[in-house]
Amino acid sequence: MRKLQFHPCGSFKTSYYKDLTIFSTDFGRLWMLVGLFVLFGVVPFISSAYTLYVINSIGIYAIAAVGLNLLIGYTGQISLGHGAFFGVGAYAAAILATRGAVPFFLAVPIAGIVSAAVGMVFGLPSARLKHLYLCIATLAGQFIIEYVLVQWDSLTGGAEGIVVPSATLFGLDLGNDRAFFYVIFACFVLMTWIAVNLIRTRIGRAFIAIRDNDRAAEGMGIPIFPYKLLSFAISSFYAGFAGALFAYYTMSITPEPFNLWLSIEYIAMIIIGGLGSIPGSVFGAVFIVALNEVLSHITEYLMNVGTSTGVAITIAPLREFVYGLAIVLFIIFEPKGLAEVWRIVRSNFRLWPFSY
Repeated sequence: MRKLQFHPCGSFKTSYYKDLTIFSTDFGRLWMLVGLFVLFGVVPFISSAYTLYVINSIGIYAIAAVGLNLLIGYTGQISLGHGAFFGVGAYAAAILATRGAVPFFLAVPIAGIVSAAVGMVFGLPSARLKHLYLCIATLAGQFIIEYVLVQWDSLTGGAEGIVVPSATLFGLDLGNDRAFFYVIFACFVLMTWIAVNLIRTRIGRAFIAIRDNDRAAEGMGIPIFPYKLLSFAISSFYAGFAGALFAYYTMSITPEPFNLWLSIEYIAMIIIGGLGSIPGSVFGAVFIVALNEVLSHITEYLMNVGTSTGVAITIAPLREFVYGLAIVLFIIFEPKGLAEVWRIVRSNFRLWPFSY
């Protein structure tokens, strides 16, 4: 009799260890290496100054968006104060650099720790509050931090802000877009790697259990409040770390950018990118930053047209309208965001030319 031979036609996992791997195949690992090579070896040399500025902005915002997704997407704790925590990190780095002469490589993580401490303070209401009530509590934190940044002149410089000295790393000047690109995306790769691995640990599984059903999680022996507070701390650390990079990159900060609208932008990033997805945070940051640039160009064009024709064109609500429309359309047609779109596209390529 002929012996039947079976050949694998997919990726099968036979252990929990294999199920937790980030890249289940050698092909995935190869594409990861190719992507890193293109990111660090090609993109900085073929991009113009403006393109590098946009890419650097994406990298900074993506780090903060990953942190917010850990809080909302993985732990289920709604926060409207992420923009404020981003600002705390920016001001902490600026103060450390100007008044404490702390070097760049120390000022950035210390700023993240300061932001984490502030985030834990405003995360204390999560012990008794959740859903809409917790959202209102974090909104109050947003307004409080905004007030402090504007009114504490002796520390923050008030409305005039702080001029941040050019960053240096082991004697290398980081005062240009290309040099700072490597710093931003080295930090981005590291912070993303930490976030992905965090979700695979006991802490990450506790976050997900709390998100799905906090009472059931408590019944399983998970201490809910410490994990909620830890989630706020980690999320705020990511925001503060990104804010510190932002301060050094722009070399001048004022309280204006760190308002409620920035927090709403971060919410839009993780909704459009995909809640509970680390790649979705990156996709959302790319989408929102690119959308901001497109809207800026459209606004400038409409203003020029209005000036040349003498016709008044109302463009102030354009940004808010487009943001709201994008969020609503994604919630209706693709609630899982761009991460789900990417998963479908990737699956189609994996199954091609078959339709099943």
